[in-house]
Amino acid sequence: MTNEKMDGLSMDIEQVEQDKLRAVFPQCFTDGQLDERKLLQLLGVFNSVGENDREKYEFRWKGRQESLRLARKRSAGALRPCPEESVNWDGTENLYIEGDNLEVLKLLQQAYFRKVKMIYIDPPYNTGNDFVYADDFADPLRRYREVTLQTAKSNPEYMGRFHTKWLNMMLPRLKLASNLLRDDGVIFISIDDNEVHNLRKLCDEIFGEENFIAQIIVKTNPGGRDYGGLALTHEYLLTYGKLGAELNLVFDKGKKFIFFDELGGFDVRELRNRNIKFNENNRPNLCYPFYVNPNGVDENGLYELSLEAKNNWVKVMPLVSQGVQTVWRWGKDKTLSNLNINLKGRKKQDGTFMIVEKYRSSMRRERTIWDEASVRNEAGSLALSKLFPQKPFDYPKSLETIKRAVALGSNSSGIILDFFSGSATTAHAVMQLNAEDGGNRKFIMVQLPELTGEKSEAYKAGYRTICDIGKERIRRAGRKLCSEELKGGQLQGENNSSFSNLDAGFKVFKLDSSNLKLWDDSPIKDEGALQELEARIRDMIDVIKPGRSELDIVCEVMLKLGQELTQPIIPITLKSGRVVHGIGRVSGDEGSTSCGVKFFLCLARGITPGDALEMAAYAPGRIVFADSCFDNTGQKSNVHLSLKDKGIAVKTL
Repeated sequence: MTNEKMDGLSMDIEQVEQDKLRAVFPQCFTDGQLDERKLLQLLGVFNSVGENDREKYEFRWKGRQESLRLARKRSAGALRPCPEESVNWDGTENLYIEGDNLEVLKLLQQAYFRKVKMIYIDPPYNTGNDFVYADDFADPLRRYREVTLQTAKSNPEYMGRFHTKWLNMMLPRLKLASNLLRDDGVIFISIDDNEVHNLRKLCDEIFGEENFIAQIIVKTNPGGRDYGGLALTHEYLLTYGKLGAELNLVFDKGKKFIFFDELGGFDVRELRNRNIKFNENNRPNLCYPFYVNPNGVDENGLYELSLEAKNNWVKVMPLVSQGVQTVWRWGKDKTLSNLNINLKGRKKQDGTFMIVEKYRSSMRRERTIWDEASVRNEAGSLALSKLFPQKPFDYPKSLETIKRAVALGSNSSGIILDFFSGSATTAHAVMQLNAEDGGNRKFIMVQLPELTGEKSEAYKAGYRTICDIGKERIRRAGRKLCSEELKGGQLQGENNSSFSNLDAGFKVFKLDSSNLKLWDDSPIKDEGALQELEARIRDMIDVIKPGRSELDIVCEVMLKLGQELTQPIIPITLKSGRVVHGIGRVSGDEGSTSCGVKFFLCLARGITPGDALEMAAYAPGRIVFADSCFDNTGQKSNVHLSLKDKGIAVKTL
């Protein structure tokens, strides 16, 4: 049994990485510290590095190292639940989080590490305007409070169009985001010409150059914007995947086949490689004869094949093109395993034969230029106008653009994250795509609660922050989708419940300081030092801050112990009448001991060994107690010993 103290901080990323290294190379640590010399020797790097060897291709700028340190700096924040602003709090698996995305991404590390299937972000473009994501390296939460007017706002800092400022903002956020992506995860990033070159280099470093998928051109404004005599008509959608990522290509549901066999419909395509760069001189293994049985025709008009010469069978070689002997696309081994199954002969109009491959996919190859009307800026505004009487948000992203990206980056399930969510187009796209294809994708939206201008239409309509707009959009889009049905591939309003299983809800959380007091380790002046120390000790007797609810504490503890925020929270009344919180149902009926829970959080006072054993009957992995649960140290010790006998770990707040 362990008895650990929670410190109210987010996951220690540096410690986690060191633990991984220590597990693989324990011999490289001395007195708990990494010996770099031993590690280099173990990896075969024996020589000292000369000055010339230091020259290498790398991407550097002022503030880079500080930004990396900022990504590793632990957060002292918490996400406080707001059920009153949520929709279907107890049933939804979607999240909407208000807060600085840098701090939020840190807080998500423990619970969502390697769990996100797809990320879409539309970060602020580097246009030279005021930059609300100017991070405070010493105290990120202070900067967040200034931006959201929770304290006296600092003087606006005009950032200018400096690449370093933008890169220092993006680097720590992308670094943390990459930790959240699954091994088959994909990220899409909208960007314009100002920083696309830097973003490409930054993503090469974070996600790996080999994991670059595409730089999609999205034609957002066919009329163009004037940029020094040239009309800019497009933006980019930069796409990277983790090592095992594959795009989920879209299928044409209405595709009609002309050929059928026992496996269903199929089309055919020529086996010959039409590229004359591949020929008998450099690919001799792909140049060999087929033999076609002119009398062996099947119901599809396709002919039997052999790789061995037979009487009256017709020899077929790849054609000679521009004087070059071309080759097949398949070698003999693959051909033999597919002969007369997926490979057949087909007679051409001139009476000669060609070799064809069956293919059954109705897959459309995704283009890297998106120029349909549905991806334009005006389409994004139109989608918003269908939900709001007055447009509350300028330049929303096209719903179709993000829906298309989500379809490519995820299958029918998985978590979709957007940590620059703006008007919450991504949440709308996820719900609409789920409605159309029956998927079960879940979204996490993160948005800084930037204030709306007092003269803006949003402010006049009662929306004081961008988050107010985003949450209301999800509510309205969810209601609209739940009253529609799918007809011919399109959603049609029929006021029915065809999508009664659609998750159109979301849980709202707001970034704040931790619910747990942190020890004040600031220097104490000599004068009155003893009294100050005593005051600090008395203040830490109860580490829970006043004014914080039990639900606040439950959500912070579950997140920092690695449990997703959508896990069920089960209040259980013990025989003594004390109420404890079970986190994460394992099995059985709620409220019974057959309902296993992942762990308990206990904040009730006067806890006894009998209460502890009653909780132990639910087979939790651990139980977390507040120190205030125990009347004295003897009672605390007895409870811990009773749980130790059951092999249950204990944490205290």
